[in-house]
Amino acid sequence: MSASDMVLTRSGLRYAGRLWPCTVGRGGIRADKSEGDGATPVGVHRIVGCLYRPDRLATPAPWAEPILPGDLWSDASGQPEYNHLVRAPYPHSHEDMRRADPMYDVVLLTDWNWPDAQTGRGSAIFLHQWRGRGRPTAGCIAFARRDLLRIAALAAPGTRLVVPEGLAYSG
Repeated sequence: MSASDMVLTRSGLRYAGRLWPCTVGRGGIRADKSEGDGATPVGVHRIVGCLYRPDRLATPAPWAEPILPGDLWSDASGQPEYNHLVRAPYPHSHEDMRRADPMYDVVLLTDWNWPDAQTGRGSAIFLHQWRGRGRPTAGCIAFARRDLLRIAALAAPGTRLVVPEGLAYSG
């Protein structure tokens, strides 16, 4: 591991010389991640994108891309677009990236099961804003808004996100 890695610990995410409070998936942390299990996957992942709501905040990082009306994320296992950004109308299962709540105002995308998604291995593993301290996610890693904005400003494409196998448990 290098000093520039994001490393999940039992106490939070260690990154950029700080420990950032965070929450993980309601299904725990698992080496055998599957679609819909609510788990955060063990492994070494990379940050591959940053999306943000331009109608709600300024660009959080120079490489961030806007989330536009009609942007969706496919969670339709078995479809060619599975675990990719898609546009409405999209007839298969998906998440709306332009949510009414602030949870996806800033999203750091990981390369979990991407770009060549394997059916059923899980989708939409992001770093995003939490619903509140201690409130679990559907498998993502979530932070307080101010912390997420700082992390997004510090991160770069290719930043490693390490979720150690030693943290694995079922929620």
